[in-house]
Amino acid sequence: MNILVIGRGGREHAILWSLKRSDKVKQLYCAPGNAGTAQIAENVDIGEFEFDKLVQFSLDNAIDLVVVGPDDPLAAGIVDVFEAAKVPVYGPRKNAAEIEGSKIFMKNLLKKYNIPTAKYETFTDYETALAYLREQPLPIVIKADGLAAGKGVTVCFTREQAEEALRETMVSKSFGAAGDKVVIEEFLEGQEMSILAFVDGETVRPMSAAQDHKPVFDGDKGPNTGGMGTYSPLPHIPQSIIDESIENIIKPTAKAMVAEGRPFRGVLFAGLMITKDGPKTIEFNARFGDPETQVVLPRLKTDLVDIFLASINGRLHDIEISWSDEAAVCVILASGGYPGSYPKGFPIKGLDNVGDALVFHAGTAEKDGEIVTSGGRVLGVVGRGADIAQARAKAYEAADRIHFEGKQNRTDIAAKALVQA
Repeated sequence: MNILVIGRGGREHAILWSLKRSDKVKQLYCAPGNAGTAQIAENVDIGEFEFDKLVQFSLDNAIDLVVVGPDDPLAAGIVDVFEAAKVPVYGPRKNAAEIEGSKIFMKNLLKKYNIPTAKYETFTDYETALAYLREQPLPIVIKADGLAAGKGVTVCFTREQAEEALRETMVSKSFGAAGDKVVIEEFLEGQEMSILAFVDGETVRPMSAAQDHKPVFDGDKGPNTGGMGTYSPLPHIPQSIIDESIENIIKPTAKAMVAEGRPFRGVLFAGLMITKDGPKTIEFNARFGDPETQVVLPRLKTDLVDIFLASINGRLHDIEISWSDEAAVCVILASGGYPGSYPKGFPIKGLDNVGDALVFHAGTAEKDGEIVTSGGRVLGVVGRGADIAQARAKAYEAADRIHFEGKQNRTDIAAKALVQA
């Protein structure tokens, strides 16, 4: 098969790496890709939003399957465009991708179908939102309604911080049009967990659970990022909690989407908080998570091509999906200054000295024969081992061998699992 993966980050590199292992694959393409995807696929110089060009490329190159990585093109209806052109495509249609594209849509869906989530109110007017905010207990969470590259959520611990976050979102438009509407919701206390699932209508095939680390600094300090590291499985979280999340949150949500006339086909990603009252929904994403994908797909034993094709053909219920017992830990190496502004173009050294660790490129480019930094999150270094401790040691050992100017990374990825195991 000829397969085109759309996107340019670590998630897409990990998807390509997983597809490459299939004996059903003849040629892999990535649009637009990065310096890492270029090593296993042919990069195509077409942007994620150039829908017509992407369709034409697919028709011209006899593409048998298109896989869409990022959230923005899904929310903009890229799957509908490919379907109209009769090109097989994996991902949710525009009306289903709204579960990520609008937090208000998602919260209202959960409320309507009694699916556990935080208490909330939604606002389109700044003054009304501010008046409501001033009456709420702290901490409190303020979320831009639309897509904001994983950064439109602020957890506020002081009154000043909360009012500043609301003003930044609704008045200063820090997240652009994504902040025209906001959700103000109660702060959920507990431990976060991510469960990604292959979904085809009401059929849900959960992947192995993972845990992300959003704040930029050790000890969950500093501003939120797109994710500074992940690990899977979660030895310190009982299987009963994971099962409860699947039965009470993910499966009912898939059914609710069918009931709403928006059947979901693709990867449904549940961001969950394990509270004293059980698991509750923080967010849903309509695609593979980044960097969760980098630790989940290396543990997948079933052929990813088979899963994608079964979903597209409405046969996901026929597939048995199996996972390795091996653990995986991903450490993100980021540019100095991220998640704020940061310089680019620094040469990356040591990529050929990482042993058996996997290195998924996120923000990289090739310049004058060298691989250089070109994004905030530059690389995801994945260690694999018999348990979290072994995988973690391998990930950090490999991460320490990679160098570029301004490199920053957290040193406590997966530490929670060791303390509580």
